[in-house]
Amino acid sequence: MRRKGILVAVVLFAVLVISCGRKEEPIPEKPATVQGVKVETVKLSIVEEVYEAVGTVRSKTTTVLSSKSVGNVQAVHVREGDPVRKGQLLIEIDDRDSRAQLEKAQAGLREVQESQEEVDQNIRAAESAREAAEAQRSLALATFNRYKALLEQRSVSQQEFDEVQAKRRVADAEAERAGRMLQALLAKKNQVRAKQEQVKADIAGAQVYVGYGRILSPMDGVVVSKQVEVGLLAGPGVPLLTLEDNARYRLEASVEDSLLGKIRVGTPAQVAVDAVELEAFSSRVAEVVPASDPGSRSSTVKIDLSGAAGKPGKETLFRSGLYGKARFPIGQRQILKVPQKALVQSGQLLSVFALDPSGTVRLRLVKTGKPYGNEIEVLSGLNDGDRIIVEGVERVKEGNRVQVSPKR
Repeated sequence: MRRKGILVAVVLFAVLVISCGRKEEPIPEKPATVQGVKVETVKLSIVEEVYEAVGTVRSKTTTVLSSKSVGNVQAVHVREGDPVRKGQLLIEIDDRDSRAQLEKAQAGLREVQESQEEVDQNIRAAESAREAAEAQRSLALATFNRYKALLEQRSVSQQEFDEVQAKRRVADAEAERAGRMLQALLAKKNQVRAKQEQVKADIAGAQVYVGYGRILSPMDGVVVSKQVEVGLLAGPGVPLLTLEDNARYRLEASVEDSLLGKIRVGTPAQVAVDAVELEAFSSRVAEVVPASDPGSRSSTVKIDLSGAAGKPGKETLFRSGLYGKARFPIGQRQILKVPQKALVQSGQLLSVFALDPSGTVRLRLVKTGKPYGNEIEVLSGLNDGDRIIVEGVERVKEGNRVQVSPKR
């Protein structure tokens, strides 16, 4: 009887222990419902595909000035950064040697002119002498003819006829000599004239060399580099100044060779130069360099920056060496886009809150691509037709159910 009581006590104790160790199962909670969020359906959209290239601003025209003669620099009238006008005097070089050559040539011209005057006087005298000689020959011929007739009539002696005949021969000789003298003087005049032309050419050449001592600006622009100082010995091929046209600049951008079929002369481009306080503006490709860089497999495309001329005064802010970007339209493609405010960032991961068919919130990891204004391309993680939360994401978490805000 006692054993039976002990056994009952043990069984009751065991039942008590088992009942105390059993956990009470939780009652499933009803998912929370979030209100005031905005849901949009992700759809495929067509966008312009754009290629972005970076480059450097360069002047369309750059000129390196050097001397054409040898001489010491006497004066430099500009500094780096100074604006210059076409024809402005920039540098003066010692030109004493060329001036001496000019003075020598000018002296030679004066000598030739004096010789020409002397020859002209002699020609006038020779013409007078030839006229007198011709007159004497005519008289002698007439006298000879009369005496010849008188001799036939035996009215004059042979001696008298011989004297007239001798005078005729002398008159003929004098006329011939006067003619040859005149021809010789005319030939000499031609020689003097040729020498005069040669001396004038020497003077023109000497004047050119004298002009080499004054280096003038060949264009309107700005001095970007100065390699000369007073006293420097200038010579042909030695750079003195570098000028560039500061009214016509281009952006020289590198473009992949594979895109040259889509980017050619005349292709539109959106250009931005960060260092210039100027909004991006439209321009066009002005030139494609017909040579490729074998290292980068790219070619240089030059884009005219004259589109900035519509902003008064802004075009003068460009200068060579500035960094710039150009965007070229190269076609169209279909993409998925979502508002950037729909993204949830956790460390390096990006995600969005999407709704499953039952309307429950699910967190989806996404991979993004290019931004398009307030939207951004989604490369993976979403499909066409998915519904996502675009407003109120801060109030939503995984597993919530949402009550969509009515459309206004």
